[in-house]
Amino acid sequence: MAAAFGLLHGLGFAAALRDAGLPAGEIPLALLSFNCGIEAGQVGFVLGVLALRRGVGTLAAQLPGWLERVPVYGMGALAGYWWLDRLLALMR
Repeated sequence: MAAAFGLLHGLGFAAALRDAGLPAGEIPLALLSFNCGIEAGQVGFVLGVLALRRGVGTLAAQLPGWLERVPVYGMGALAGYWWLDRLLALMR
């Protein structure tokens, strides 16, 4: 599933690069560089979250259990907002 989504997004990004005027021979290197940058950013984010968790681990143990679900509901609400916003944009 991840490979299919990655391929779909890569093809869309390649088409956008072509439309922006990038020569066809430069597109593979641009896609590779972009992908490496995205992966490095994701690894950096995860390492930052793990460092933060380690730093506040004792504090987190003292918080109530329901507080653990707040970030999940926040992400779900944001995803629902974006979905609705895009759906309404398509209907215009």
